[in-house]
Amino acid sequence: MSQRASTLLRLEGHIIDSMMLPQLMDMVMDLGGSFEVRELKVGQRNDDPSLCRIEVFADQPQVLDEIVRRARDLGARAEHDEPVETARVQQEGVYPEGFYSTSNMPTSVLLEGGWVRVAKQEMDCALAVDRQLRRAWCIPFYEARPGLDVVVGHRGVRITPRERSRDTEIFGFMASEVSSEKPKNVLIGQIAAEMKAVRTAGGRILVVGGPGVVHTGAGHYLSRLIELGYVQVLFAGNAIAVHDVEAALFGTALGVNLTSGLAIEHGHEHHMRAINRVRAAGSLEAMVESGQLTSGVMKTAIDNGVEVVLGGSVRDDGPLPDVITEMGEAQRRMRGAIWQGGDDFEPGVRLALMLSTMLHSIATGNMLPAAVRTVCVDINPAVVTKLADRGTWQSIGLVTDVESFLHELVRAIEVGPAGEEAR
Repeated sequence: MSQRASTLLRLEGHIIDSMMLPQLMDMVMDLGGSFEVRELKVGQRNDDPSLCRIEVFADQPQVLDEIVRRARDLGARAEHDEPVETARVQQEGVYPEGFYSTSNMPTSVLLEGGWVRVAKQEMDCALAVDRQLRRAWCIPFYEARPGLDVVVGHRGVRITPRERSRDTEIFGFMASEVSSEKPKNVLIGQIAAEMKAVRTAGGRILVVGGPGVVHTGAGHYLSRLIELGYVQVLFAGNAIAVHDVEAALFGTALGVNLTSGLAIEHGHEHHMRAINRVRAAGSLEAMVESGQLTSGVMKTAIDNGVEVVLGGSVRDDGPLPDVITEMGEAQRRMRGAIWQGGDDFEPGVRLALMLSTMLHSIATGNMLPAAVRTVCVDINPAVVTKLADRGTWQSIGLVTDVESFLHELVRAIEVGPAGEEAR
């Protein structure tokens, strides 16, 4: 074994309850390597970090390189690490070849003089470095400017796995395989408790909503959450706003009466007439101020100062004047809302509810650092699992009707598990 290529890796932190250590061991064996644990110190209490020094072996150097690369992605680092390697951006909006692609986990880079924590952490970005200011931060493609130094390769990059939540059990033991069999009332009660804790600590709550919120008749429950102060940011597309206005003006969603569930004659025209009314007024806010829009989620959000970002798509009817159709600008607005009220390392948004929208949920999940606890609710199990598959590991999923979820959530917040009024 001594003739095989080897590297000594070091793992520190909550390497057991984060599954970092067993995942690394499995990965080494899956790639045809082997390992020997040189040192293992397990924390004696639940908040104590652990340490493992593990030597990994492979028959071929290229296999060892792949093992080390994947080990870094899991949060391991070489015992004797070297500073990061960088390359200059040459073309606007284009990263240098071989750039390091980020995860949503807390990340640090080794510069001359020590480790520097990466700011504005999110997945699927590059790492920009300013050596003079000793600063590193995530940049999406549109922020890649010629002359900017970007990390290439995996050398000198360290990921810190987040420990299992101990404030509430919901983001610990329930963050497992998605299932429609989970005890929803218990889960929703725990989500309500988490939301209360976030607001007590001054954090912001984000709702990512799809048109199903209106179609199922759950709009008034979302409005009630806003009124209670449990929504500070709303991400959505053109559809939820259009059908929300349609419901306010005509009592229908996609031409179906929300009270009787029956299709209305010429009801298929209602959403187009709703769009026309908003466009004539100039904006949703102008429609509220003029008294033409007197109810609905959009009105409640405007009345309560919720930061609303509506991102468009090619399939949008209209769209409404409030919808941002340039995707770079929509992303900038979304990122700004996520980090508003926080700092470079902890965003202002501390919890996200993703309700019946696959594309907006995945887009938002890609922008959230792992510190943001995420709840994804959809009647389709594929939507819930896809969010976690895309890398949003901190997400828990509920396969259920969004109207039932919001109804129970509002009840849990207003009344609480003990039957006492929350406000």
